[in-house]
Amino acid sequence: METIILFVLVLGLLFLGVPVAVSLGLSSILIIALFSEDSMSSVALQLFTASQNYTLLAIPFFILASAFMSTGGVAKRIIRFAIATVGHFRGGLAMASVLACMLFAALSGSSPATVVAIGTIAIAGMRQVGYTKEFAAGIIANAGTLGILIPPSIVMVVYSAATDVSVGRMFLAGVVPGLIAGLMLMIAIYIMARRKGLPAEPWRGIDEILQGGKEAGFGLFLIVIIIGGIYGGVFTPTEAAAVAAVYSFFIAIFVYRDMGPLKDVPWIRETDSRRAVTGFKSSVYAVSFLFVWMILSFFATADSETVTPGDRLLWGSIIALVIMVAYAVWRGGTANPAAILAMLGSGLSIWARNLAQIGSRFFGGMLHDDTRKVMVDAAKTTLMLMFIIVNALLFAHVLTSERIPDAITDLMVGYGFNWFTFLIAVNLLLLLGGQFMEPSGLLLIVAPVVFPIAMELGVDPVHLGIIMVVNM
Repeated sequence: METIILFVLVLGLLFLGVPVAVSLGLSSILIIALFSEDSMSSVALQLFTASQNYTLLAIPFFILASAFMSTGGVAKRIIRFAIATVGHFRGGLAMASVLACMLFAALSGSSPATVVAIGTIAIAGMRQVGYTKEFAAGIIANAGTLGILIPPSIVMVVYSAATDVSVGRMFLAGVVPGLIAGLMLMIAIYIMARRKGLPAEPWRGIDEILQGGKEAGFGLFLIVIIIGGIYGGVFTPTEAAAVAAVYSFFIAIFVYRDMGPLKDVPWIRETDSRRAVTGFKSSVYAVSFLFVWMILSFFATADSETVTPGDRLLWGSIIALVIMVAYAVWRGGTANPAAILAMLGSGLSIWARNLAQIGSRFFGGMLHDDTRKVMVDAAKTTLMLMFIIVNALLFAHVLTSERIPDAITDLMVGYGFNWFTFLIAVNLLLLLGGQFMEPSGLLLIVAPVVFPIAMELGVDPVHLGIIMVVNM
């Protein structure tokens, strides 16, 4: 009886338009007050315990990183790289939109952020070359869903918090399904493009791919930091989220400069001499390589007892020096050591100017209107999601204390359900529920019910999690 009343209360409140968090929390409190042997103090205890969940700390950081990446100009650079890579195929602009969504999804972990960041640029571009608005919008709507499947994924973190499954295992399990889903979508676009005669972009050459990759590189390197750091054993998913937020802030404000106090302030001015620009770029490539080398080598040798930080720095510095000299010779047109040193010395003036700008406006960047707006928007999203999660964990406590999953398991086994038919039923349930609810709310309602049943039927918790995320 309590089971029926609980679900009738939740569904009834949802159909009346009551917010998901309030529906879950109010229904749970009423069941505890009227039917449960628990005291009302257990409500406060469960809410407090839920708010202390360490895994949930990753959510605000990933949301903040996503907000900086969306606002900080990363999307347009990723789109340029994607168009240069696959734009020359039939339907290339649509395929590039899918590739851009996949790459941005690996930065943001959020489908709405992916759709907004990529869609606002890509849909306009597809319309300009003759795509129908329905087709263009459909491409972005489908590709945007990869944001919750390709790690890091906020929805995966939510599932892990609700079921106590490893976030790292969930992230790793989402890589292959995400790549397959993106590839299948691009294949479908190519077939449709051949049938409908959709245009292809002109082949822009390897140089355009390299240039696009170079511009998007600082943003895309966040993928390496997050995934490499987690699976290299350097930090936990929560720590990775914090690193991602700080890195995204620095890249958006001080490197790409599409927001904040240095907005539209170029790294290189038209008045800078050609020799100074060449020297500056030589050192930029060398420093960038050394930065990437130190991070990747740290991930690769974190458990090594023979490779020291000094060894990594020495070898990285040698290779960086070779890169710097080679670029100076190539672009400077001279192999004279004195001329190369003079060229590199001229580039120091550009370094000094830019470092002075960053140093003088660093704290201004943290307090700038653009930064405040991004952080306020991220805080609003975080509060909304965390309010849902806390109430959903209270709902899960009621389910467990009333042994509702055990009763449903006995019922399903009695009707002859096995693991396969159970997963089919979960797919159908999520397909139906997804028509009316947003992913996190639906997952938090369904996961506490189906997770214990899946464990009884021998379903791997990560397998169940990926199926649930795919259905979102």
